[in-house]
Amino acid sequence: MDPAETAARLGVPVEEVDRVHRLAGDLPSAPLPDRAAAPAILDRLAVAPDDAAEILAGWPVPDSPMWTPELRWLLDRSTALVRADLGGHDWLPPGPALPRERGPAWRHLYVYAYLALVDVVRDYHRDHGIGDDVSWTTLADLGRNLAVDRRMRGEGWPVMQSWLTLHARGGVYEMGRLQHQRGETIGLHIPESGPLTPEAVDASLDAARAFFPRHFPDEPHTEFSCGSWLLDPQLREHLPEDANIVQFQRRFALEPYQEPEGIDADVEVRRFVFRDLSTPLERLPRRTALQRAVVDHLAAGRHWRWRVGRFPI
Repeated sequence: MDPAETAARLGVPVEEVDRVHRLAGDLPSAPLPDRAAAPAILDRLAVAPDDAAEILAGWPVPDSPMWTPELRWLLDRSTALVRADLGGHDWLPPGPALPRERGPAWRHLYVYAYLALVDVVRDYHRDHGIGDDVSWTTLADLGRNLAVDRRMRGEGWPVMQSWLTLHARGGVYEMGRLQHQRGETIGLHIPESGPLTPEAVDASLDAARAFFPRHFPDEPHTEFSCGSWLLDPQLREHLPEDANIVQFQRRFALEPYQEPEGIDADVEVRRFVFRDLSTPLERLPRRTALQRAVVDHLAAGRHWRWRVGRFPI
């Protein structure tokens, strides 16, 4: 494998190919499930019919002309890269962002890597006494993210391909309204799955309080934490005091503000509130109080902030 030639054929920086080669080395990968079994697995993973059809159409069968040697190498080595960090809970890009307009093999390469790791991470879950209900609910975030990416006309996936390696390594678990990430603290994430009511949040936190000591007793946690634009106190200028977001904010003691490296809070707000990064500000919808708050704040020349907060378990 010549890194420069492989990178050129993939249309990605050679540094990205070198990184995959360095981290994956000759470590074992994992096989994809049989294509005949794939529709049932995609259904369990909440993948919508349109996305499932594309994934099946691009399936890397041995004689597929879509799958060049470079693509097959990247699929095998990116799967090995993620598998090598099984049990990890830090951010882990599985490989370079690909030119996804070149077809389903390019568009869904990291989806195939995720599918190859489903049984691997479920075995990891079972080794820790975690039931199938939590496993499948957690892993079904794949379908949710593919649906969001479709709504965003492909603008969402470069972030999502790294986010989903947490699920494929046993680093994050969905219980009720929130997703909970292992680490120094239990990191909270808010998926697109309904109102963020105090009752739903309480139930999810209570589930996590029981879950982590039972399944990861060697990882003592004393705090929940969250890093998000949702914790920006500026939202209180626009939302009523009884708004779910404001009540969620009140749980946290905020750390002093520091400009986060690699995160543009204005972009992240648009990503999550509108699922749109390219529509002009004046044409964005204003149907909800949150949408109006975001647009009015940005239209006034102000910026949102990514804030980090914690509270005791």
